Amino acid sequence: QVQLVESGGGLVQAGGSLRLSCATSGIIFSMTAMGWYRQAPGKQLERVARITSGGTTNYADSVKGRFTISRDNAKNAVYLQMNSLKPEDTAVYYCNAERYTGGVYWGQGTQVTVSS
Repeated sequence: QVQLVESGGGLVQAGGSLRLSCATSGIIFSMTAMGWYRQAPGKQLERVARITSGGTTNYADSVKGRFTISRDNAKNAVYLQMNSLKPEDTAVYYCNAERYTGGVYWGQGTQVTVSS
């Protein structure tokens, strides 16, 4: 049974930082690309960042230079360091796993609220 559990969301003032974590189980982590998505009220789901098993990353233009995705293959975990947060970063953030052998999995989401 695949499980993705996010943590680290919360309320922060604009300009502040948060670090999201996603603990995984039930997957071969080294054969899985990991990502972070977000959905703001009334908006579509947006991919924020992705990291392959080899460490290749890509980011949405809106977060480049402010957010950093990383993974710890020994701990089967992925992280999203978010700096210089803006009110428009307010959303529910979801951890995503894409198995190279097939299958896409989601966490339950964690709320990030940035006050102005």
